[in-house]
Amino acid sequence: MSRTPFTLEELRVAVQADEIDTVVLALVDMQGRLQGKRFHAPFFLDQVVEHGSEGCNYLLAVDVDMNTVDGYAMSSWERGYGDFAMVPDLSTLRRMPWQPGSALLLADLTWLDGSGDVVASPRQILRRQLGRLAEHGLTAYAGTELEFVLFRDSYEDAWRRGYRDLTPANQYNVDYSLLGTARVEPLLRRIRTEMAGAGLTPESAKGECNLGQHEIAFRYDEAVACADHHVIYKNGAKEIAAQEGMAITFMAKPNAREGNSCHIHFSLRDTTGASAMLGDGPAHLSETGQRVLAGLLATMREFSLLFAPNINSYKRYQPGSFAPTALRWGVDNRTCALRVVGHGQGMRVENRVPGADVNPYLAIAGLVAGALHGIERELELGPECTGNAYDDPEAERVPGTLRDALTLWESSSAAADAFGPEVVAHYANQARVEIAAFDAAVTDWELTRGFERL
Repeated sequence: MSRTPFTLEELRVAVQADEIDTVVLALVDMQGRLQGKRFHAPFFLDQVVEHGSEGCNYLLAVDVDMNTVDGYAMSSWERGYGDFAMVPDLSTLRRMPWQPGSALLLADLTWLDGSGDVVASPRQILRRQLGRLAEHGLTAYAGTELEFVLFRDSYEDAWRRGYRDLTPANQYNVDYSLLGTARVEPLLRRIRTEMAGAGLTPESAKGECNLGQHEIAFRYDEAVACADHHVIYKNGAKEIAAQEGMAITFMAKPNAREGNSCHIHFSLRDTTGASAMLGDGPAHLSETGQRVLAGLLATMREFSLLFAPNINSYKRYQPGSFAPTALRWGVDNRTCALRVVGHGQGMRVENRVPGADVNPYLAIAGLVAGALHGIERELELGPECTGNAYDDPEAERVPGTLRDALTLWESSSAAADAFGPEVVAHYANQARVEIAAFDAAVTDWELTRGFERL
């Protein structure tokens, strides 16, 4: 299904015709953001296509503010903060309609000394899990549904105002409302059409419950392509909003109302391209499908760090908010963490745990690793939840905080077996850095309660 949206030869022709003058080479960092360089297009064609480029290895060892922090084995002051190689993945080359004259492609990361891939790179983590899956004759497909809240303030204005008293693009709940979403259709249309021009396949846009909240959905694809499209869309949507003097946030919980989710639809196919999850078992699941769901449920708590990577992620999990807290599965049941949807070859499982702040490579890697956990151990699937999973007293729960998720991740034999000690330690340190920063911060809540009255 995935395709090359823009070939190298087409780029050469476009550069010769003065249609393209800039090429963006981007890597994906731990937070799921695009980092990289803008190249003069002729230089990119003459030098970077064959030789690649370099980037400081601190790009996978900093916090969200790009501060150097301690605790990373691969990158530190003691190691001199050297470079890794950015190897262009030409299959991801595409035009950037929202940046006229520009093309974009993603890079894979390797060490300059030729010792191999950068194991902690999110793209490499996902590829390794897909390699394990291929040994079973299976391929993973995924689709991510990103929600965001749109404000009529620019990013600069929001910064100056401390992100307080911003004006949402809609003043009331516009979930499925055509009248309400029409107020911002010019922006939504720009995002849809320009993402299509970049080689993505938009499906639909709809309003959501929070004030100014919307979702633009894209067609499912092979796992790496899905994650690539996710990060390109997320970055591009912010750039387009900024050009319109507006601001989009993908925070999991930007305010006290409904949070931003990133439901991930996930399925496996066999070597013939047919669904490996469709069968004649419960809920029309095959034996493989049942083991996949059982493995996902068995590893969900221990892999929560991959699905909810930030302090703010855990504030989204509130009963009755459509953000799951109970680790149960059900057919078309939105109270469950895992919701079986679709029919026939389109059957899939929707993981409702991740928020919009998720790194898609890590989250999909977690799904693949969880599926393999169930397949390789031949786990049995428990009964379907047909009622309100929130009220199930026997159901395991999503961890309540990042601190809880870190403890589960570091002590998980499943995580160690699937991802290896280097990856486990690397992303555990990322969580510790965030926890330490939050513990040292004085919040508005503390000031309001304590400044005068305590």
